[in-house]
Amino acid sequence: MAALLRSARLLKCSPALLLQVTGNTRHAPAAGRLYSGAQRGLVKDEPSVAVRSKQAQQFDWALAKLDSSVRRTGRVTKTLLLHIFHDICRTGYPSGNQALLMLRSCGSLLPEVPLVERIELSQRIWDKLQELGATYDVSHYNALLKTYLQNEFRFSPTDFLAKMEAANVQPNRVTYQRLIAAYCEVGDIEGASTILGFMKSKDLPITEAVFNSLATGHARARDMDSAEGILSVMKGAGIEPGPDTYLSLLNVYAEKGDFAKMKQTLEMVENADIHLMDRDLMQVVFSLTKAGHQQYVPEIVERMHHERGYVPDAMNLCLSLITHGHEETAFSVLKSFTGLLVQSQTSDSPDLGNFFLRHCVNMDKNIVRFCKDLKDSGLHSSPLQFTLQCSLEAKKTGMAVELMRRMKEEGVPLRPHYFWPLFTHYQKEKNISGTLQALRAMQELGVASDMDTFSIYILPSFPSVDSARTSLKEAGIDVDANILIAAELRAEASRGNLAGLFSLMSSPALPNVDLSAFRASLISGFRGVKLVLLSFFAENVAYFLYNLIDSMNETEVHSKEEQLREYFGLLKNMNISISLNIFRGIRNILESYQVPELVKVFYYYPTHLQEIACFHVVKYGGCWSVTSHHSKPVVSICVSMCVVELCLSHQKLERALELKILYEADMTPAAYAMLINLCCRHDNAEEALKLKMELARKDSEVALDAQKYVALVRVLSKHGKLEEAIDMLKEMKEKDVQLRDGTISLLTLTMNTAAMKGDANSIRRLQEAIFTLGLAKPSSNLCSPLITCYLESGNYAGAFDATVEVHKQYNQMPKIHDLICGLVEKGDAELLQNVVEFLSQERGEMMMLYDLYFAFLQTGRYKEARKIIETPGLRARPTRLQWFAEKCIAAQQMEPLENMVDMTVKLFECDRDDMYHCLLRLCKETNDWQKAEATWMKMQEENLAPRERTLRLLADILKNNDKEVPFEVPEMTGEEMAVSINTHIQHHVLFIKTADPTTHFAISQTTVVFNQYPSSFCLLSATDHVPEFSLSDNANSLLIVSQVKRCQMKDALGTLKGMLQADQVPSQLAITRLVQGLASEGNTQDIQEVEALVKTLGSIKLSSMLFVNNAALAHIKNAVELLQSFYIQNTDNQKSSISFVFRKVLDANNDAALDKLSAMVERLCNHFASYRAATDLFLMYLDTGRTEEAKFLLQVLSLTNQDMHEDSVTLLNCLDKDFSSAKALYERMQAEGVKADELTLKRLALLYKEAGEPVPFEEPPESFSFYADKLKKQRSESMEPADC
Repeated sequence: MAALLRSARLLKCSPALLLQVTGNTRHAPAAGRLYSGAQRGLVKDEPSVAVRSKQAQQFDWALAKLDSSVRRTGRVTKTLLLHIFHDICRTGYPSGNQALLMLRSCGSLLPEVPLVERIELSQRIWDKLQELGATYDVSHYNALLKTYLQNEFRFSPTDFLAKMEAANVQPNRVTYQRLIAAYCEVGDIEGASTILGFMKSKDLPITEAVFNSLATGHARARDMDSAEGILSVMKGAGIEPGPDTYLSLLNVYAEKGDFAKMKQTLEMVENADIHLMDRDLMQVVFSLTKAGHQQYVPEIVERMHHERGYVPDAMNLCLSLITHGHEETAFSVLKSFTGLLVQSQTSDSPDLGNFFLRHCVNMDKNIVRFCKDLKDSGLHSSPLQFTLQCSLEAKKTGMAVELMRRMKEEGVPLRPHYFWPLFTHYQKEKNISGTLQALRAMQELGVASDMDTFSIYILPSFPSVDSARTSLKEAGIDVDANILIAAELRAEASRGNLAGLFSLMSSPALPNVDLSAFRASLISGFRGVKLVLLSFFAENVAYFLYNLIDSMNETEVHSKEEQLREYFGLLKNMNISISLNIFRGIRNILESYQVPELVKVFYYYPTHLQEIACFHVVKYGGCWSVTSHHSKPVVSICVSMCVVELCLSHQKLERALELKILYEADMTPAAYAMLINLCCRHDNAEEALKLKMELARKDSEVALDAQKYVALVRVLSKHGKLEEAIDMLKEMKEKDVQLRDGTISLLTLTMNTAAMKGDANSIRRLQEAIFTLGLAKPSSNLCSPLITCYLESGNYAGAFDATVEVHKQYNQMPKIHDLICGLVEKGDAELLQNVVEFLSQERGEMMMLYDLYFAFLQTGRYKEARKIIETPGLRARPTRLQWFAEKCIAAQQMEPLENMVDMTVKLFECDRDDMYHCLLRLCKETNDWQKAEATWMKMQEENLAPRERTLRLLADILKNNDKEVPFEVPEMTGEEMAVSINTHIQHHVLFIKTADPTTHFAISQTTVVFNQYPSSFCLLSATDHVPEFSLSDNANSLLIVSQVKRCQMKDALGTLKGMLQADQVPSQLAITRLVQGLASEGNTQDIQEVEALVKTLGSIKLSSMLFVNNAALAHIKNAVELLQSFYIQNTDNQKSSISFVFRKVLDANNDAALDKLSAMVERLCNHFASYRAATDLFLMYLDTGRTEEAKFLLQVLSLTNQDMHEDSVTLLNCLDKDFSSAKALYERMQAEGVKADELTLKRLALLYKEAGEPVPFEEPPESFSFYADKLKKQRSESMEPADC
């Protein structure tokens, strides 16, 4: 194609001949595929899924913010764009979709940036992201082309195509359309004709966009006759000119300054019943201004309708005009819509036009006259001050000084802090001359510099205070000596030069300076250097000390504890007193930092801390009494079982009734309920009512469940027993039977059955009963049957009256869409007008318009629908649009959905990605890959950057039809993956459930499993059914746990091996559950294999007893020898616990294994002096309530006092809150020489105090948390983890 274009000048092609296309419509699908999915971009190592996921999370918020800014305001700022770009670059792995979004943002979405800078930015983004490995497809090249066109960048289409060919990227229809536009921008009709001929040879549709470009091209080639003839050529080709075509002609006339033709074209638009939006007219304003015909701008502005979105679009127009040097026109446009802004103002001080002032400052425009105009017209309360702020932020010194001079002339007071941004800028650059220049400007404007200005912003710019004095003197700048000295004191203090500060303060020439002037700097200096004693006055020391301690965090206090202790000692020696309030404040701070020794040095005082500690009370032993209940006669149970069995069979109702008569005296309420429900299923209203009356006579207090009551209501109302049905509803209210969503749906179904019969009276009676009794709140579903009753019979007037009635009574408006659709199809304009007026009054005009719009779409009145959606002021309602899209998808109605997507292209705040995603969902439902491909083309024509879910959906459609995917497919995140699999599973569950009633039980069980373990069930389904599905570390760990729960040990072991081969790290829980599962099956060999596999995983902290304990459980016959050898051969492991083994054996009531373990424990104690196992068994006996076995174990083993130390302490802790028992146990410990730790003594002392008795030992002085942390640390250092 590039070679063809190079020889284009040799061809004599007639555009008129090339435009003779037939059978093409405005929305004709592409006939061929001209792109390739070959890999493009630089080759780079692919990151792992985990790396991509974490990196994506870092800038997802920024991408969402960018997209939101575009949809809300129609623009983005360069700062935000660069921030996101740098975030993407830092991640190192940009995706194609991110690159597309960035390129899309480099055109007209940056109205505040000059065209040259936009081009440079787009090229920078293109090169950098390609360098980082982004894969570019045809959509990226099309986006780059759009950026070139929007930024009026002149480039060679031939070279552009050559670059695409070199990158192995095939152009598509959108590419050719934009290349034609590029040729037409410079009036090169021959180049455009060449591409046009190529498109025709490939059977590519010639769309409206091509004709619009040709109109522009002919005009710029000074062939206005051909440009105006485009309309007739389009009609001859079967394409109806739309708003964009007329907009192209208006722009052409605007460039020529032919306002008469513009008026004529606008009249043609009105006559053709075509609506030009305000955004379109703004393009005409821009064209007029650029061409130097600003005198016509007011007349175009007057034609605007001030639609929804007018203000942000007008702001963007003003920004673009200022950027192009037309601030006068921009200001006139600004004043045209300030009336709308005034209405939205909520404060008494108007600030309209801030965006205008800020951008004028950034573009170095003369802005004083605009400030005066805004102030005089009352649109802005302080335009000069705001403009000054903007100029200071932009570091424009000259403009800022000029603005301050103007403010002084108007009598506005000037403050020293106005100059601080200038001083800060010069200070960072070490620009002494700039600092002096700003200081001189302050003096010229009569602004006195204060101490803050000198100390913070001026003096730091100079190497020293002496040099500052010299420079100020040479520059002829007079400074108050007292202010300079105070600033010098603050500067020295903040620098930490305490010696120099002491020298200055000791000078006799020092004026009277308030300490508050440099107290904060002094504290900062103290924190940065070694603490020394300052010779303050005694009354100032206390405040200084408090501020010093308060400004230090806990880490700093701990690191400088010795220095603070020394300082406190010096204060004490100097007899400096501190007030009580300050003393308490410092004490509280030090106590919160956990420095008890420092607190004691500060002031020795007894601590009275009341700490509340809550402990669980564990009681050992106890008596359990079991009482046996007399069961009902066996005959009654048998009868109930037979009845239930027959009910579940769905068949032998007669036999069930016979058994009921035979054993009526023994029938239970449950059996009656089953029979009643079975009668309702068999539509036997008489027998169901009879059984219900019998049950009420037997036991009037018995209540059925909600589903059976509703089943009774349904069968009774169906057979004309309306009063009895209402009685059932009243009984539900009396017995407080709650309705759930499922039973409410059954009530709706009941009334729908009456609606099919046309029984409106029954529906009204049932609705009144349900809502009056409060069984359910009025909803659209419950109110809809009454409307359906009239719609089914074609009585639309009755349906409307019923709608008004329902809305008046229950504030619901169901079936309004069906009512309007019926009226549109019937053509009843009068009744339709009544419905529209009613909707407008009750729901608002906008909701009414949407109702009418959807009805026109549903009935195929697309021309009328387009008029509705182009109503000035209409904005997107995402929930309404989504509702109709879901309705079309469910009914597989492609035409109305496609038209809605096309019509909403210019709808304000419409999420275009959502629209196209819905359209692609329907394409997937119908397996229409051609329509999906045409949708992809439309997305590129709109220059849309789709979300990742939309790209994945499109790729899925193409892959399922064996078509090549023309773009990089984004990876699915974990959350999206779970949602997708969840939806997939629920779809199949519902399918099976509705396919065969006999599978009800199986599906219910499956649903229970799914509800209990949703994540694992999703993962299992994904790995079983999705090809090439890979899981992350966490997901695979969850899969192992799930497989163990399903007793799939081999699969779980295989998953673990696969994780290790893929360099993934399993979780501690996954390994633990796998080993425990293998132990439950007695698989010692696989336990050893797992142990060998995880030895290389140093990052997982597993208990050293995990494999020992579970190997013992796996082979209980060898458990004794294994455990005994472990304790005998490893004398260092006396702290390792095997309580897990004892717990499992006791829970399983395995007496044989327990006897062997008890014998082992006795041998270890008596022959090898190893008491750890005995301690574990003893504590397990206590924990499981086996107090007698525990006592027997103590007697048999004859454990020494030292061996039972830990058990006594444990018992003492367990007896917390039981003072008498704790006291007795402590006395026994004393008698036996068992020493308690400090935490135990602290708890015991608290018990003594609460009981009002003296503490018989010295209470540990620190807090509970202190000793708890200390004990925890000691145990962690000396004891291995015992849990497994």
